[in-house]
Amino acid sequence: MYRFSYAEVIEDSSRDCRDREYEIFDRAITMMKGANGKPSQSLEMLEAIVFVQRLWTFLIKDIGHPDNGLPDKLKGQLISIGLWVMRESDRVVRGEHNNLEALIDINAMIQEGLK
Repeated sequence: MYRFSYAEVIEDSSRDCRDREYEIFDRAITMMKGANGKPSQSLEMLEAIVFVQRLWTFLIKDIGHPDNGLPDKLKGQLISIGLWVMRESDRVVRGEHNNLEALIDINAMIQEGLK
């Protein structure tokens, strides 16, 4: 029978979570790259924006939960980024622009931090 220390299990679990988060950001970035420059109400654009908004809605809720172990300063920074992503993606939906470069860049930076 195998024996694992509690620390090993927690470390593996944390790594698995980060890997899943990395993959989800990868999907969001891929979708936004595919939609970038297309009309704001195109299917590709709307699917990308809805995915990104759902991702950040979940992240903001998770980051703000009292049991989240991130440092308070980092929590505040990530929530601020998430709120910016939500506002910027709303601008796209309203047809104010269809350039997703800034959204792609910020999500790529967050994804890179998950490595």
